[in-house]
Amino acid sequence: MRTVEPIRWTPEGVVLLDQRRLPGEVVYHTYTDYRDLVRAIKEMEIRGAPAIGVAAAMGIALGAQHSTASSLEEFRAELSRICDALSRTRPTAVDLFWAIERFKRRFGELAQTAAKDGAAGLARVRAALVEEACRVHEERRAADERLSRYGAELLPQRGLVMTQCNAGALATGGIGTALGVIRVAV
Repeated sequence: MRTVEPIRWTPEGVVLLDQRRLPGEVVYHTYTDYRDLVRAIKEMEIRGAPAIGVAAAMGIALGAQHSTASSLEEFRAELSRICDALSRTRPTAVDLFWAIERFKRRFGELAQTAAKDGAAGLARVRAALVEEACRVHEERRAADERLSRYGAELLPQRGLVMTQCNAGALATGGIGTALGVIRVAV
């Protein structure tokens, strides 16, 4: 199902739809530095807990990809600073903290095997964290689609639906939650 993409990973960087400019303008910004993505989250360029979680994952991946660390211990300290910066952006965004914790756990898993391989191990860790960010986004999309299919089965053939918050593609990074249900049902 085709839908707007509020965030995506590209070879050029993380591309965000600037939701502050909607509906008057459709403006995308490309970020290559996690600090700029931190600012974008803080300034509400991207909104909605699931989308913020995806943005946090991609921010960590950007930081990992462009890290200047030359050892696993240096990288661990740098990753801690990246996660800390992201955690200060939106203190009530549950998915943001979920993504940060997921990346900390993933790093812990990767570090166990990478420690003995020096620079090659560190390069694998960086690449794996980028893959993890893409996986977070794909999982979000798949979850939205599953929820939408299940929910659409519960809607009557005729009736009205009212949602109470931004529950569409802009807020989730997928096709939406409540609005995804409506889209699939229609």
